[in-house]
Amino acid sequence: MPTYEYECQGCGHRFDEFQSMKDEPLSKCPKCKKKQLQRLIGAGAALLFKGSGFYITDYRSDSYKAAAKADQPAKSDAAGDSSSSKSASPPAPSTGSGSDAKK
Repeated sequence: MPTYEYECQGCGHRFDEFQSMKDEPLSKCPKCKKKQLQRLIGAGAALLFKGSGFYITDYRSDSYKAAAKADQPAKSDAAGDSSSSKSASPPAPSTGSGSDAKK
Protein backbone atom coordinates (compact mmCIF):
# COMPACT_ATOMS: atom_id res chain seq x y z
CA MET A 1 0.00 0.00 0.00
CA PRO A 2 1.31 3.46 -0.84
CA THR A 3 1.94 6.37 1.48
CA TYR A 4 0.24 9.61 0.47
CA GLU A 5 1.23 13.11 1.51
CA TYR A 6 -1.49 15.57 2.52
CA GLU A 7 -1.55 19.31 3.23
CA CYS A 8 -4.30 21.34 4.82
CA GLN A 9 -5.08 24.52 2.88
CA GLY A 10 -6.53 26.10 6.04
CA CYS A 11 -3.77 25.66 8.63
CA GLY A 12 -0.84 24.42 6.50
CA HIS A 13 -0.48 21.16 8.43
CA ARG A 14 1.38 18.50 6.37
CA PHE A 15 1.41 14.78 7.09
CA ASP A 16 1.76 11.37 5.47
CA GLU A 17 -1.00 8.78 5.43
CA PHE A 18 -0.57 5.07 4.70
CA GLN A 19 -3.69 3.95 2.83
CA SER A 20 -4.88 1.66 0.07
CA MET A 21 -5.02 2.85 -3.54
CA LYS A 22 -8.74 2.07 -3.52
CA ASP A 23 -9.44 4.36 -0.54
CA GLU A 24 -10.92 7.79 -1.14
CA PRO A 25 -8.58 10.72 -0.44
CA LEU A 26 -8.91 12.21 3.03
CA SER A 27 -10.77 15.52 3.22
CA LYS A 28 -10.75 16.52 6.93
CA CYS A 29 -7.58 17.85 8.56
CA PRO A 30 -6.71 15.95 11.78
CA LYS A 31 -5.29 19.15 13.35
CA CYS A 32 -7.84 21.93 12.63
CA LYS A 33 -10.77 19.65 11.65
CA LYS A 34 -11.55 21.74 8.53
CA LYS A 35 -12.42 20.07 5.22
CA GLN A 36 -9.59 21.79 3.33
CA LEU A 37 -7.23 18.84 3.01
CA GLN A 38 -5.51 18.26 -0.31
CA ARG A 39 -3.52 15.20 -1.38
CA LEU A 40 -0.14 16.17 -2.82
CA ILE A 41 1.67 14.55 -5.71
CA GLY A 42 4.72 12.78 -4.34
CA ALA A 43 7.88 11.47 -5.93
CA GLY A 44 7.03 7.91 -4.97
CA ALA A 45 9.44 5.20 -4.00
CA ALA A 46 12.22 3.48 -5.87
CA LEU A 47 11.38 0.38 -7.84
CA LEU A 48 13.06 -2.66 -6.29
CA PHE A 49 13.27 -6.03 -8.00
CA LYS A 50 13.34 -8.94 -5.59
CA GLY A 51 12.86 -12.63 -6.17
CA SER A 52 14.42 -15.59 -7.89
CA GLY A 53 14.14 -14.05 -11.39
CA PHE A 54 16.82 -11.43 -10.75
CA TYR A 55 20.53 -11.92 -10.35
CA ILE A 56 23.03 -10.30 -8.00
CA THR A 57 25.15 -9.41 -11.02
CA ASP A 58 22.39 -7.09 -12.28
CA TYR A 59 23.20 -4.53 -9.58
CA ARG A 60 26.98 -4.52 -9.22
CA SER A 61 28.72 -1.71 -7.35
CA ASP A 62 30.71 0.96 -9.18
CA SER A 63 33.98 -0.34 -7.72
CA TYR A 64 33.25 -3.83 -9.08
CA LYS A 65 32.46 -2.42 -12.54
CA ALA A 66 35.70 -0.40 -12.56
CA ALA A 67 37.76 -3.46 -11.58
CA ALA A 68 36.06 -5.60 -14.26
CA LYS A 69 36.73 -2.95 -16.90
CA ALA A 70 40.42 -2.80 -15.87
CA ASP A 71 40.72 -6.60 -16.31
CA GLN A 72 39.55 -6.45 -19.95
CA PRO A 73 42.23 -5.88 -22.63
CA ALA A 74 42.21 -2.54 -24.42
CA LYS A 75 40.33 -2.44 -27.74
CA SER A 76 43.28 -1.04 -29.70
CA ASP A 77 45.53 -3.91 -28.56
CA ALA A 78 42.92 -6.51 -29.48
CA ALA A 79 42.48 -5.05 -33.00
CA GLY A 80 46.23 -5.02 -33.65
CA ASP A 81 46.71 -8.57 -32.39
CA SER A 82 43.86 -10.01 -34.42
CA SER A 83 45.22 -8.82 -37.78
CA SER A 84 48.72 -10.18 -37.08
CA SER A 85 47.37 -13.50 -35.79
CA LYS A 86 45.32 -14.04 -38.95
CA SER A 87 48.35 -13.86 -41.21
CA ALA A 88 50.51 -15.94 -38.87
CA SER A 89 48.01 -18.76 -38.33
CA PRO A 90 48.76 -22.02 -40.16
CA PRO A 91 46.33 -23.28 -42.81
CA ALA A 92 43.68 -25.76 -41.73
CA PRO A 93 44.81 -29.40 -42.02
CA SER A 94 43.41 -31.26 -45.00
CA THR A 95 41.81 -34.66 -44.68
CA GLY A 96 43.08 -37.23 -47.15
CA SER A 97 44.81 -36.56 -50.45
CA GLY A 98 44.02 -33.66 -52.76
CA SER A 99 42.01 -35.87 -55.14
CA ASP A 100 39.77 -37.17 -52.31
CA ALA A 101 38.98 -33.66 -51.08
CA LYS A 102 37.73 -32.58 -54.52
CA LYS A 103 35.23 -35.46 -54.85
